[in-house]
Amino acid sequence: MSTTAIVTAPGAAAIAAKGSVVPPRSAGSVLATAAATCALIVLDTNVVAVSLPSIARSFHAGFADVEWVVSAYMVSFASCLLPMGGLADRYGRKNTMLLGLLMFAIASLGCGLAPSVMFLNFSRVAKGFGAAMLLTSALAVIAHAFPTPRERVRAWAIWGMTMGIATTIAPLFGGLIAQWVGWRWIFLLNLPVCVVLIFCTRRVVTNSRNPHARRIDFAGSLFFGIGLACGIWALIGAQDDGWRSAATEARLAGCVLLLAGFVAIERCVGNAVIDLALFRQARFVAAVLGMFGYAACAQVMMTFLPLYLQNAFGWTPICAGLGMLPFALSMIVGPWLGARIGRHATGPTSILSAGLALVGVGNLLTAIAVKSGAYSWVAFGMIVTGLGAGVLNGDTQKAIVACVPPNRSGMASGISTTTRFTAIVTSIGVLGAVLASRARSAIDAAMTCHTSGKACVDAQFMSDLLAGDISHALARLAPDLQPAMRSIAPAGFASGFASALSVAGVLALSISVAIWLLAGRRRPA
Repeated sequence: MSTTAIVTAPGAAAIAAKGSVVPPRSAGSVLATAAATCALIVLDTNVVAVSLPSIARSFHAGFADVEWVVSAYMVSFASCLLPMGGLADRYGRKNTMLLGLLMFAIASLGCGLAPSVMFLNFSRVAKGFGAAMLLTSALAVIAHAFPTPRERVRAWAIWGMTMGIATTIAPLFGGLIAQWVGWRWIFLLNLPVCVVLIFCTRRVVTNSRNPHARRIDFAGSLFFGIGLACGIWALIGAQDDGWRSAATEARLAGCVLLLAGFVAIERCVGNAVIDLALFRQARFVAAVLGMFGYAACAQVMMTFLPLYLQNAFGWTPICAGLGMLPFALSMIVGPWLGARIGRHATGPTSILSAGLALVGVGNLLTAIAVKSGAYSWVAFGMIVTGLGAGVLNGDTQKAIVACVPPNRSGMASGISTTTRFTAIVTSIGVLGAVLASRARSAIDAAMTCHTSGKACVDAQFMSDLLAGDISHALARLAPDLQPAMRSIAPAGFASGFASALSVAGVLALSISVAIWLLAGRRRPA
């Protein structure tokens, strides 16, 4: 989740032109309520990753199930951001915010009381719907409460600081809860927070609408959401079904057809959620690529790093949360570094290219350090990646919005945020597949001295291991193989994680070069 101010909510380009104006004395209360609402989403997005091994052990869930705990939420969130922005504009931002809080609370209750991992994942889907309502409406509420440019800049600065604090404390907060009171309370603690936010929203937020809001493109949103879900289903399911299985090929085909249908709809309808003509601009494509690379290669580490720290080092959730601090804290320093780079950069896309280069180098350094097994070197690689992420965190959003006229900034912001979460969930599927494949190969190679080793390391064993339930995985082995596997399995996971980091590093560097080349194609002003 981003820690930077999103300049405007999707579909809310003209917020304060008409309608009621928030009195100055209550504007601070409105900002506090809306910022706290967004912080809740940031915490919930980033806090779950630390608890994934605990969830896996509770349900004896496999790696695919654990990936869906994150992906189900992200898919519904990403696919609903654009239409929810239009919903808030048409039917009232306060009303949408209240409905989102109610849905978020109910879904959190479902997650906390989930009797099975499947029930948990369906509750996460509902939670993603609620989070999309909350984010879009809360951002529009802030923009409406601060209509002048000077006030709005200050409000976004406060908002961004709040998001940065939430991002930094999320891993440690999740580790504390998962270890001390159990992972279910990560979700159940949302309930009293939602009750307080509902009370504050009802009291201080003024309802506002966009009188010129267009009809919502539900068809395009539906095709995009289902198409994205099919693609992620193919990536995650291929780990068990195989890449050449009929099920995987059918899901990939469904993804391609649905996304092609989405493009066809957007080209025909007048109320398209995305103006495809924007992608004819090299500068806009470069900015979107920057956002994709940032989310796919840097932000996705908020999911994979806690898994690595717990599986490879055998750390508790609290220790894993503390182990994430070098990454999180360096993201806070990153914007300062980005400002220094910006003084010598030829344009905003140059900053994106530099930030992605840092992310790529950091991921590759971490991949090398992982093989050494020394956390100090891993932390150094995390710091480099975090600095690059901090550089990109603010400038990716700014670069996209700067490519369009002010009256279209809502759509640009929606494209930016949708790209962010689409990239995260796609990267989870791709890097998860690399992690699973390379870890399996490393363990098979290490077990060649045992005549029955390869037969024991089956798909279910790997699924339990990758999910963080190593005790359940070892129980599947013959007693004489268990002592050796206790050291081989974590090393195999580390090897797979290093391969996933290498892929992320190479991808970040490739996108960095692509952005630099696209920047050279810009027409002179």
